[in-house]
Amino acid sequence: MKLHLRVPWKVEQKSKGGIFVAEQKNELITVARNKKAYHDYFVLESYEAGIELFGTEVKSVRQGKINLKDAWCNIDNGEIFVNGMHISPYDHGNIFNRDPMRKRRLLMHKKEIEKLFGQVKQEGLTLIPLSAYFNRGRLKIQVGLCKGKKLYDKRESIARKDADREAKRIFKEKNQ
Repeated sequence: MKLHLRVPWKVEQKSKGGIFVAEQKNELITVARNKKAYHDYFVLESYEAGIELFGTEVKSVRQGKINLKDAWCNIDNGEIFVNGMHISPYDHGNIFNRDPMRKRRLLMHKKEIEKLFGQVKQEGLTLIPLSAYFNRGRLKIQVGLCKGKKLYDKRESIARKDADREAKRIFKEKNQ
């Protein structure tokens, strides 16, 4: 399982909105996270995939105008696509702006796609985009192989988070 650490980024103010700029060349710059995925699914494995975008879409993502909340992935003819991901049109774009909700192709090795296809078909798992980040100037999508949570699982995870939060609060009060 790959883990990506959130690295602080510098936000430079442009004419409208901020643009994410790396302070060092090899930093990971997290642009968006899918918090709903962690609430609704158990993440079993995660994979890194590139994404095929057009120029104005990349500029819009650099401004942070991307939403992964209702996104999911599917595999068609040996290619993996992400559906339901919203990338807002670029502010200074023109007629070349694309549909914000269009189907976008993810770039992964064939063997990885075949492995994922087998797991999705046999075990009833699903592919969910977990986060979007820039790695050396290229936009990457972290795709998670997930299993859906039942209602009691969600309640259990919420109770666990509340207990952890309460323990941290008590520990903090004792140390002050």
